[in-house]
Amino acid sequence: MQVEFYKYQGTGNDFVMIDNRSEFFPKKDTKLIEQLCHRRFGIGADGLILLENDSETDFRMVYYNADGNQSSMCGNGGRCLVAFAKKLHVIENETTFIATDGLHHATIAPDSIVSLQMIDVDTVNKFEDHTFLNTGSPHHVQLVDDLEHYNVKEKGAAIRYGDLYGKPGSNINFVKKIDDKTFSLRTYERGVEDETLACGTGATAVAIAMNAIGETNETDINLNVEGGKLVVSFEKMGEHFTNVFLKGPAEFVFKGTIEI
Repeated sequence: MQVEFYKYQGTGNDFVMIDNRSEFFPKKDTKLIEQLCHRRFGIGADGLILLENDSETDFRMVYYNADGNQSSMCGNGGRCLVAFAKKLHVIENETTFIATDGLHHATIAPDSIVSLQMIDVDTVNKFEDHTFLNTGSPHHVQLVDDLEHYNVKEKGAAIRYGDLYGKPGSNINFVKKIDDKTFSLRTYERGVEDETLACGTGATAVAIAMNAIGETNETDINLNVEGGKLVVSFEKMGEHFTNVFLKGPAEFVFKGTIEI
């Protein structure tokens, strides 16, 4: 069977996009999804996303990690899916869609900048050397020295597979403070099992965590990721973070067909 796909990227986080409104795609074929995401034997991507019909919103987002398993929310993937939905004429410049963690509202500007509303965060767990929170996906956030030369894959894997998070694991973010409005981060993503050039839920987690632990009082924060720049904004009410938005570019790369 010939399958038409689209490739999108958001600050270097890249995704295979498939229009599955006719429900033709074999969603339970983990090995197929893993192969499509493989950078040597497939198209190559950090994840695969299906755009599907939904009775109450504009569309449904179904996200798979590069290992072929369906996973929790992906912020940059969600932003790219909004751009994909516009390309398919499913939406114009504003949308509401459903994902695994609930409803998301988003807007897309003419310059392909997508602003995506993320879930509210009610709990930020603070520890001596790290912070843990869920921004649609679980995230470990840790300030480190010499971020530029840090061995993210080795150190991230050790925490991800260690006793701290058990079998489910967590995404691991290493952070450097630039100034009160700016932080740099590098992320080890579970499911990809490597460092990625960006992570949207990770950038969101870092911005909220840095505010929660007092590294900044800002609520509009710039995030430098390996693949570019993202902006996270939110409102803070006590320990409750609401109206959380992830903003950045979502760009079409190419379109093709592949035999499956």
